Amino acid sequence: MPEYRVENRVYEVDDDGFLQEPELWNEDVARDFALTEDISELTDAHWQLIHYIRNYFYSYGVAPMVRKVCRDNKMDLDQIYKLFRSGPGKGACKVAGLAKPTGCV
Repeated sequence: MPEYRVENRVYEVDDDGFLQEPELWNEDVARDFALTEDISELTDAHWQLIHYIRNYFYSYGVAPMVRKVCRDNKMDLDQIYKLFRSGPGKGACKVAGLAKPTGCV
C-alpha cells in the first residue's frame, strides 16, 4: 500500500493519494493533505467546502455532484478551482479525507 509522509506522520493512501482510513481524519490531517494541492494554509473558504463535502458524504454515502457543491456554497467552478487546483473531486475530497469519488479522472 502506498504511503503519504509529512514530517513524522505516515498515512496509508491509494494509488491516487487518497486516505485509506477515513476514520483517522481530523483537521490536522486535512492540513497535511492540503500540501498535496500546494495549499500552505486553509482559509475559511477551504474549510467551508471541506466540511460541506464531508457532511454531505456522511449524510448520503457519496460525494456531492460538482453542480450541487457550487450551488449550495454559492461559488462558481472557477472559485473552487482557485481553492483546490485539482478541483472539487480530486482536491477537495482528498483534503476532506474521502475516497476518490466515482467517475473522478
